[in-house]
Amino acid sequence: MKKSIASLLLLFTLAFFFPTATMAADYPIQIGEKLATGVANAVTGVVEIPKTMMIKGRSQGAAYGMTAGFFTGLVHAIGRSLCGALDIATFLIPTTPIPNPAYIWDDFNRETTYSAWRMR
Repeated sequence: MKKSIASLLLLFTLAFFFPTATMAADYPIQIGEKLATGVANAVTGVVEIPKTMMIKGRSQGAAYGMTAGFFTGLVHAIGRSLCGALDIATFLIPTTPIPNPAYIWDDFNRETTYSAWRMR
């Protein structure tokens, strides 16, 4: 009995200190991608303002793009930066990016949307 408890304790200790040994082989790649996405979104969130101004200006006119596009872009900038900060804080849990597109430069002619937090 003591031998099986000691074996289980050793197994749990190894799993605690070496979590990649008990998880999928692509776990380091997934958390690396999430950390990179988080840093990129936290830093480039402010670029949402001119991006949204251009998108709104093309579809609704220049005056609308300069006014409503600015405030919509400000909301998207805060949203992308906060999602990036959340991804940095939780990069050890591999999830899909919340903003869509994942990086601001992926599709610069499409307005940003946000999706649910899902596991990869």
